[in-house]
Amino acid sequence: MTIAVDNIAEAAPLAETAPILEMRGISQIFPGVKALDEVSIALYPGRVTALIGENGAGKSTLVKILTGIYRPNEGEILLDGKPIAFADAQAAIDAGVTAIHQETVLFDELTVGENIFLGHAPRTRFGLIDWKTINTRARELLLQLESNIDPTIRLKDLSIAQRHLVAIARALSVEARIVIMDEPTAALSRKEIDDLFRIVEGLKRQSKAILFISHKFDEVYEIAENYAVFRDGRMVGSGRLAEAPQDEIVRLMVGRDVKDVFPKTKVDIGGTVLSVEKYCHETEFRDISFDLRKGEILGVYGLIGAGRSELCQSLFGITKPASGTLTLEGRQIVIRSSADAIAAGIVYVPEERGRHGLALEMPIYQNISLPSLRRTSARGFLRLAEEFALARKYAERLDLRAAALSVPVGTLSGGNQQKVVIGKWLATAPKVIILDEPTKGIDIGSKAAVHAFISELAAEGLSIIMISSELPEILGMSDRVMVMHEGLSAGMFDRADLSAEVLVRAATGNA
Repeated sequence: MTIAVDNIAEAAPLAETAPILEMRGISQIFPGVKALDEVSIALYPGRVTALIGENGAGKSTLVKILTGIYRPNEGEILLDGKPIAFADAQAAIDAGVTAIHQETVLFDELTVGENIFLGHAPRTRFGLIDWKTINTRARELLLQLESNIDPTIRLKDLSIAQRHLVAIARALSVEARIVIMDEPTAALSRKEIDDLFRIVEGLKRQSKAILFISHKFDEVYEIAENYAVFRDGRMVGSGRLAEAPQDEIVRLMVGRDVKDVFPKTKVDIGGTVLSVEKYCHETEFRDISFDLRKGEILGVYGLIGAGRSELCQSLFGITKPASGTLTLEGRQIVIRSSADAIAAGIVYVPEERGRHGLALEMPIYQNISLPSLRRTSARGFLRLAEEFALARKYAERLDLRAAALSVPVGTLSGGNQQKVVIGKWLATAPKVIILDEPTKGIDIGSKAAVHAFISELAAEGLSIIMISSELPEILGMSDRVMVMHEGLSAGMFDRADLSAEVLVRAATGNA
């Protein structure tokens, strides 16, 4: 039975087992925003609790309180039934709370062992760092995770999945009792996700309490026993996941039924806008040819390593092709840099928005106006009023949710950060927009909003290339789909011919 309440303190207890950690009546207030409003949650030994909610629902704020980054304005935290206050992040770690984030905070130039024991390295009796013990204990921790990663190699030489293992080993190195996993599978393949879930099962057997944050419902239902749903900074539901159908969880998240996550509208497709002929790169792709038409959403699908992002980065001037031609609105163009692409009317929204699409420390208005400084400046001086006017136009158009346009982009939720990236490129009035994994790491409600906006752009005549690894997104939003396999085009499929089986067969080379 699903419990839907305004305050979880009113709900029946989740289980008879005593929780390791409880948060009761927690409120967090920032200038102009109440990020959390009297929320409560309990974490139990040997269980995974899924924390579910749209971007901006308050999940990240809760995690920052749990990890000692924020101190709540109201409420209390209980550890083993006793009140505790985390003065800082180290105090939370000392209490056994650790977090593994979507974008793992590790250091490329340090070794695996150094990353695992950074800040709490074992010492010799002379007070020096005990390198032998670091590497021995790091190897033991990694073996617990069924990994034979060499603790002496530098982190930069590891894959994304291996970096996650290092982050988990780091969590285990501080004898954590509560492990927070924030979108841990965002950049992992299915096999790597399966490996991670085996590790999670091992942590449960060690009686760790796990808080699992994910926007992927299939993963939530696969790994979690309990759930807690946040909406607009409030707890709106919790209970046993086995007793809560997915439709009910979605309704709790967004406050309404989301029946159509892919609101594709019918658009009259126009003539060819962009023609790509025999595009080749020395190592990433070869002989790629396709046309993109006015108002069309061209999906690009393929497995990891198929060359999808590399092709689109080349179209945007990030990398240079070895050969091939581009024709835009009937005129052949040469793209030598991103500046050339922007000037021609081609823009690119990258997959890793935080690393490649935004200046996180800068305010929203400056991020949106950054590619359009010629429009918002005169004689070498920026005109602040015009910057704000430009930013406000696209913030309103995209329904950006923020306390003010002057707040740093890094303080926004993932969905709102994506809106800023899209907004800054729309402000350049492009002819072609390339969207690389446009809904990666954002929740189902925000996905629906992004998909609706993509459809609006197509209806206004913008030509869209959309790279996605999510089959429902590709099938739901595309007018045509180009499938790539090992750097080659494995086929172009019209919407009427699309099916998951057809696309997967082409992507795996079995078409």
